Amino acid sequence: MFTEGTKNMTKAGIKIENIHLSFGQTKVLKGVNLDIKPGEFFAFLGPSGSGKSTLLRAIAGFGPHPKGRILIGGRDVVGLDPWVRNVGMVFQSYALWPHLRVRDNVAFGLKERRVPPEQIKSKVDAALELVDLAHLADRIPNQLSGGQQQRIALARTIVVEPEVLLLDEPLSNLDASLRVQMRRELLRLQRQLGLTTIFVTHDQEEANTTSDRMAVLDGGVIQQVGTPQELYDQPFNLFVANFLGTANILEGRVETDGDQARFVTKTGDVLSLPQGGTGTNIVLRPQNISIQQQSSANALRGKILLREFLGSQVRYLIDAGGAELVVDQTHGGGREWFGTGSEVYLSANTSNAVVI
Repeated sequence: MFTEGTKNMTKAGIKIENIHLSFGQTKVLKGVNLDIKPGEFFAFLGPSGSGKSTLLRAIAGFGPHPKGRILIGGRDVVGLDPWVRNVGMVFQSYALWPHLRVRDNVAFGLKERRVPPEQIKSKVDAALELVDLAHLADRIPNQLSGGQQQRIALARTIVVEPEVLLLDEPLSNLDASLRVQMRRELLRLQRQLGLTTIFVTHDQEEANTTSDRMAVLDGGVIQQVGTPQELYDQPFNLFVANFLGTANILEGRVETDGDQARFVTKTGDVLSLPQGGTGTNIVLRPQNISIQQQSSANALRGKILLREFLGSQVRYLIDAGGAELVVDQTHGGGREWFGTGSEVYLSANTSNAVVI
């Protein structure tokens, strides 16, 4: 296990068809449809109460059974008990047995499946080697750091060789630097095992850096599905635009004249567009606006309200005709800083702008 065989572990695709789920009178999932490819690292991203954890638990078999179908490897698992679905789940709280040694925590699922003792030992040893914690096999959980406990929870899950790995905000209890280390470890492990993996998070940076694709949820509805870059560059709506990074949104209208298109803001400023479109809002990312002291094409007048030094960048909050815009400027290279209260011009690069 976990050597050459890991490359041939079962990779099950997941198909979710018209899933509805309510808690009493409260509708939590509303007609969710989704296809997750075999071996894919997929993220459910959304704010608290969006339905992402409820959807993950529906796949695992925890909680009330939803209406609709959830197919894992082509088999509809709705109505089946969690332990017969062949999925592994890592919880936010780790859920380790506090009185058991690390080795016994990892072995727990194998013992429940009545795996022969000699196989249990070899499988547990291999799983602990995989997460680089074989040297801590005889400790108990309260003798481990948070990151080590999380890796033990992972080892306990993967040792039973599930078809699907489910991760319910597994990094939320870790400090910032350890979160970065652990998300890299999660990705390395997933790539090595080739497991179909679903990662639930409210942190867009975690989703962006780990997932092949993601689904953004809000109000129990999937707002958009795609790669992190697709969702960032081409959001379908204002919710996705705002949730995937910082978005500057200007209200107005699109006007076309032959092959020429432009966006006219509510204050009458005009921004040329590479192509036409329909919508009443234009989305500009902070890095697509530059600050100048003189007017130019595609420029807005503004006044600097706030300046924040972020190390590699200087972030400005600027009033542009009543709209507050965020502009990021790379620090260094002799670039000038602008003071609070300065009257400036904002040059917008609309080649990457999105009209919604």
